[in-house]
Amino acid sequence: MTERDSEIPSAGPAASRRGVLGALGLMAACPFAGMARDAEAKIPAAARHVTDAPAFNRASPEDRVAFFGRHQAGMTTPRPANGMVASFAVAVATPDDLEDLFRRLTDRLAFLTAGGPVPRLDPKLPAADSGIVGPIVRPDALTATVAVGASLFDDRPWLAPLKPRRLRRMKRFANDALDAGLCHGDLTLQICANTQDTTIHALRDILKSLPDRLILRWKQEGNVPVVAPGPDGTTESARNFLGFRDGSANPDASDETSMDRLVWIGPERGEPDWALGGSYQVVRIIRNFVERWDRTPLGEQERIMGRARITGAPLDQRDATEFHAPDYARDPDGRLTPLDAHIRLANPRRPETAENIILRRPFNYSNGVTRSGQLDQGLLFICYQADLDNGFVAVQRRLDGEPLEEYVKPVGGGYFLALPGAHDASDYLGSRLVAAARSLAAGSL
Repeated sequence: MTERDSEIPSAGPAASRRGVLGALGLMAACPFAGMARDAEAKIPAAARHVTDAPAFNRASPEDRVAFFGRHQAGMTTPRPANGMVASFAVAVATPDDLEDLFRRLTDRLAFLTAGGPVPRLDPKLPAADSGIVGPIVRPDALTATVAVGASLFDDRPWLAPLKPRRLRRMKRFANDALDAGLCHGDLTLQICANTQDTTIHALRDILKSLPDRLILRWKQEGNVPVVAPGPDGTTESARNFLGFRDGSANPDASDETSMDRLVWIGPERGEPDWALGGSYQVVRIIRNFVERWDRTPLGEQERIMGRARITGAPLDQRDATEFHAPDYARDPDGRLTPLDAHIRLANPRRPETAENIILRRPFNYSNGVTRSGQLDQGLLFICYQADLDNGFVAVQRRLDGEPLEEYVKPVGGGYFLALPGAHDASDYLGSRLVAAARSLAAGSL
């Protein structure tokens, strides 16, 4: 849970990609074809913060987010109501195997995000689809972001020299209680959509389509509360299970200059060429001790967080909104916003910390009840940054020892690198990594 710097200043069986696209063209005669629309086109420019709560009555099964492009969808894309991270072990032993995985995965994701009719097969054979969303797959604002972990490279000598500079296994921080069964992985899928059925359907489709390449290791689902937009068309940041607005400070995802500086990996970062246009992904499964938090006085909660719970306003401007920035220069001793408040540690708003800003895309989760009879609830924290060390790691090190640690406990997750996008239907996710691996193999002969 971290802050951004963009608020208002204070008053002072897989079908081929070509086949999918062709099928979509043939669907012009189908009554559903004319209903498709761009999910992002409906979002007002003033409401493009990734952590804005999904707006009531705006979502539609026909919302479609473009799959192809320079960057993958699902990072700067406005967050829908449901999300999931699934981590896999990858069964590949050669560059050919890796290409097969990425091509087939791209084919399925291109179809699922575009939507279309499910083929009808001989009833004596397994069905082509799980059927949980019906005979026609609707796009439903589905995005599926593919990222790779350090173990993909570490466990394969033919890929090891191509490992991104800052990619590594997530180490334990002071307050962590990491469960090995919920950490790391060769590859992750971040799957997001308007409805939970769509995210589950997408995961089951991938498991059915690539059983020889992907072995599911762990997954965590989450959601975001849907709220009604305000009179000006903007929506508030969504609340987490601690009751505070989560994302009041996040960089503007519609600002391409800001995204190029903070989120997308550029040539100045010194990363392998194949990674340019990608982004470092951090996943943290953070349990909240909600029973203990609910017994904590409201004033103490607000001092721990550094914001008013009802409005999200900074404590030094209680009559403002969540979109106003705190003015720490006017409160150097922390009389209004404590020096160890979460928002102040996460983003001190000093020139030297300007490069530590990260793009957050979290979801709330509720997993039932623990053996001790407590609610197993918390935050599926996801963030993106161009530099892992200057981003999440730098922020987390400032947060080590904060008062909020009494109420939260990270139990899983990992570090990954979200692949650059597939430019068009002739391309596939990971194509540049495969080409680099082939070149490396050829040079070693």
